[in-house]
Amino acid sequence: MYGVPVTDSTRHLRAALLLLLAAAIWGFSFAAQRLGALHAGPFTFNAIRFAMGAGLLGIVIVVVDRLRGRSPRRRRAATRAALVPGVVTGALLAVAAGLQQAALAETTAGNAAFVTGLYMVLVPLAAVARGKRVGLPTVTGIVAAVGGLYLISVTDTLHLHPGDGLVMLSAVGFAAQILLVDYYAGRLARLRFAAIQFLSCAVCSALAALIWDAEPFAGIQLAIVPLTYTGILSVGIAYTLQVVAQRDAIATHAALIMAMESVFGALGGALFLGENMGVRGYSGAALMLAGIVVSQIGAAPRTPSARQPARPG
Repeated sequence: MYGVPVTDSTRHLRAALLLLLAAAIWGFSFAAQRLGALHAGPFTFNAIRFAMGAGLLGIVIVVVDRLRGRSPRRRRAATRAALVPGVVTGALLAVAAGLQQAALAETTAGNAAFVTGLYMVLVPLAAVARGKRVGLPTVTGIVAAVGGLYLISVTDTLHLHPGDGLVMLSAVGFAAQILLVDYYAGRLARLRFAAIQFLSCAVCSALAALIWDAEPFAGIQLAIVPLTYTGILSVGIAYTLQVVAQRDAIATHAALIMAMESVFGALGGALFLGENMGVRGYSGAALMLAGIVVSQIGAAPRTPSARQPARPG
């Protein structure tokens, strides 16, 4: 039997479907994180889930190394090269993820999903701050996203919804972490870099849990289902799907699909937690989603395999 040739359109479709699956996993993780916040401290929760994700990626790395016949010398060299960058970005990820998880004890999964999505707007905005010129789509997208953020997070009496301020701070942290990942990723073995980053985040979160969580490492058994989902699926599997998919993804398509994470986040909150953002909230969500999509499409090169900001997990 002769193999069926794989066309470019087939590869692009497969990549798009894998990215959509990753976006869905990440979006629904907000509902799982919200449930986890009811039982375990924020840093305790993150320490466990990022350790799970790092462990799963470690298994993937071993399998890939064997399939590709990499020598022990090459494996050690790749790990050494990723060590310091992975630890630095992992520490920053621990801060951003810790703020987000703490916020989920006070805000809804839908709000957190859309406000966290602000990091996709902040990344091109950071490029402007560094003196890089951006086009009208990026500027339009940023303005729309900020308008949507206002509708979602600010009440009629001009007060922030509880927890949304922390989510905003976490979005800034995620944007900084993504810029750092973007700086390092092209020169490092991506899976090793990610695994070290997640392990570093787990260690930093564990240390922070001992200092700031009211009851360090308590409630783990009660939170085992959301921990398993966010650790194995969100951190481990979804990130691997993203790495695989973006080899064949068209950058503008990837930007659109990854923005759907926020929509899945709101959907997960409604389906599993009975959340309702109201007319004002959903109007802001639609405006913010449009802003995220437009800003990302405006910033992304129109070629396959272009790098997109790696989702922190």
